[in-house]
Amino acid sequence: MSTPMSSEHGLRSLPGHFHGFALMHIAMRRDAQRLLAAAPVLTSAGLGPAGVWWQQLRDIIDWHHRSEDDVLWPGLLRTAPEFAAEARLLGEDHAVLDRAMDAVTSALRGDAPVVTAATRFGSVLRDHLRDEEAVSFPVFARLSPDEYLAVERKVIASAPLKVMSSLQPWMFDGADRRSVAQVAATIPPPVRLIGNTVLRRRYERTLAGVTRPS
Repeated sequence: MSTPMSSEHGLRSLPGHFHGFALMHIAMRRDAQRLLAAAPVLTSAGLGPAGVWWQQLRDIIDWHHRSEDDVLWPGLLRTAPEFAAEARLLGEDHAVLDRAMDAVTSALRGDAPVVTAATRFGSVLRDHLRDEEAVSFPVFARLSPDEYLAVERKVIASAPLKVMSSLQPWMFDGADRRSVAQVAATIPPPVRLIGNTVLRRRYERTLAGVTRPS
């Protein structure tokens, strides 16, 4: 039996044209682990900086699944109309993930234990991404690179400025170098340069709120 396509199994098993999408899922899992690792040692003094980092992550995830519902899935349905039922189910999953993220936001305001909320968020996120990849990756693989990237460009164009200002350094943080090079080649050079310099330094300052918690 062949191994199902999944970013959990590494990017080399996936067609290159959707490595950018897969890198986002890998980054979400990475940050769910970062939150869980930081949670037991966060003091009240550290909730604010961790909350700033969390809001950046939440903004990205909010945009990611909203862009799927509004742009990506409709674009794919023109090629694979049989995907409609699964697309509806994935949209319903997003509502469950929203509730898990609401709980983390509340905990980082001091309203509830962070560990409990972080554990729930990580579990919901992993299950959702696994289900989403099982449905969407086979559809992505049926498209030519040009067909897929035409839809992906519309997805990226839907990102608000606050997401665009952190998306590149967030997505490439600790990622496989070959995949980073492949995805970076699709980014306009001026945007790539800003992402690797000014935006990366800003991202790293925010990241300290969870990697060096108080």
